[in-house]
Amino acid sequence: MARIKRGVSGLKHRRKVMKLVKGFRAARRRNYRVANEALLKSLAYAFRDRRVRKRDFRSLWISRINAAVRREGMSYSVFMNGLKKSGVTLNRKALAELAISDSKAFGSLLSLAKQAVGK
Repeated sequence: MARIKRGVSGLKHRRKVMKLVKGFRAARRRNYRVANEALLKSLAYAFRDRRVRKRDFRSLWISRINAAVRREGMSYSVFMNGLKKSGVTLNRKALAELAISDSKAFGSLLSLAKQAVGK
């Protein structure tokens, strides 16, 4: 069987890698072997952190809701339980936005939750 040399395809691959590591620093940008390792790591981190970002935002929304609810003398878990019992199906992102921007509407939700829990 004939030997296949990787001249053109190998060069294409190296150019593609070097184009993708354009913003990296030092040898990670200039040296192909180091650049390829850095690129593989960065792509793995990007894949992982697209999922981590969703977790981070959820915890941020929960913190904001908790802070707004504690000002009124209630805990986050009791508030969420009260909302569930009263049939309110707003997600945490919307609740956090209401807590920041529209305190009047959030206050009505709070009183609804208090009523459902019996506090």
